[in-house]
Amino acid sequence: MSIEVKVPVLPESVSDATIAAWHKKPGDAVRRDENLLDLETDKVVLEVPAPTDGVLKEIKFDTGATVTSAQVLAIIEEGAAHGSANVAGAGSAGATAAASAPAVPKTETAKADAPKPAAAPAAKADTSALPPGARFTAETNHIDPAQVAGTGRGQQVTKEDLVNFMRSGGATSPAAASAPAAKAPASASPESRVPSLAGARPEERVPMTRMRAKIAERLMQSKNSIAMLTSFNEINLAAVAKLRKSEGEAFEKANGVKLGFMSFFVKAAANALARHSVVNASVDGNDVIYHGYADISVAVSTDKGLVTPVLRNAESMSFAQIEKAIIAYAKAAREGGLKLEDLQGGTFTITNGGTFGSLFSTPIVNPPQSAILGMHTIKERAIVENGQVVAAPMMYVAISYDHRIIDGKDAVLFLVDIKNQLENPQRMLLGL
Repeated sequence: MSIEVKVPVLPESVSDATIAAWHKKPGDAVRRDENLLDLETDKVVLEVPAPTDGVLKEIKFDTGATVTSAQVLAIIEEGAAHGSANVAGAGSAGATAAASAPAVPKTETAKADAPKPAAAPAAKADTSALPPGARFTAETNHIDPAQVAGTGRGQQVTKEDLVNFMRSGGATSPAAASAPAAKAPASASPESRVPSLAGARPEERVPMTRMRAKIAERLMQSKNSIAMLTSFNEINLAAVAKLRKSEGEAFEKANGVKLGFMSFFVKAAANALARHSVVNASVDGNDVIYHGYADISVAVSTDKGLVTPVLRNAESMSFAQIEKAIIAYAKAAREGGLKLEDLQGGTFTITNGGTFGSLFSTPIVNPPQSAILGMHTIKERAIVENGQVVAAPMMYVAISYDHRIIDGKDAVLFLVDIKNQLENPQRMLLGL
């Protein structure tokens, strides 16, 4: 019985998807729920599992093709592969061929029967250092990561690198790479006989992934449609650091998760958004929409780009709930498990460039939101307290905002509100 494999139903905001990679080819045996292919949308990569056990009979679209909801991607012949029948058939065919083959002279037969040196077994590529998604792609498609140029953090090979490697047909053959350069003819000019000292100057052109193209589109939309301005402040995080040190162990024992800095910033932002509602608003044509809830998008870095899963009703979440949600989103983002609904909506965004060492930056507003808070690295700096110079863990913070609806005063007061809460964390517990 033939079973159709179809494109999953895509949300209204996603019109189509691109086939990023096939993990099976026609004739391969497949198991139920085994990943057949990856579909790349503007926001996430979707895995399409096999609906049943059987053999992949036909593939309807090649890698790189654009497909829409409910289109048929492949046909699976339900049931186990009949390997024994194939083997028997192959044996009969071999016997027939042998019977009809012309006789070979004895001397040639002896040469043919002489033992040949065994080919050295191919060394298995080491994929242990790859992220889970990239490791699966490399092992399924028999790609040696050593042949792929990595673009991830620390030049790590990502799933996107492997997909682009397959699209481009693989690396240049070692023989071609090691072939000696042709000798210049004697009549060539002296300039052409001078060897180049620059070394290899490789270039590679690859198409943008769907996600990267969407990120580029959104950034240009933000730049061209928003009157964006950025204000800055600095926060002394000594009180938060002291609270984490004194209560961190008890918090982790009670909740099974560490108490990080991000939950303090999320709670402070949610409280400040309730008091400065225009920062939590968005523009729709000539209307301003004020949101009575704080759906805070938290920027998470992945191999394919920045994604912003949403903490819904952050104003009602506890510190433990915030920490658990952020950890779950970060893990899902790294393993390609984010769902489209995880990324949709959001009334305000927090991004933390400090995890990469950023000291100062101007974050870009994520439309249709009207503001974004940028956190940065924590540095011990000399400050003056009560007339004394002391060292304190300081962080620069930034708020970029849509000046069409948010005045400078509103943005500055919002940032000062967050500063006051974090320098006096007891205020968050008292709702002040």
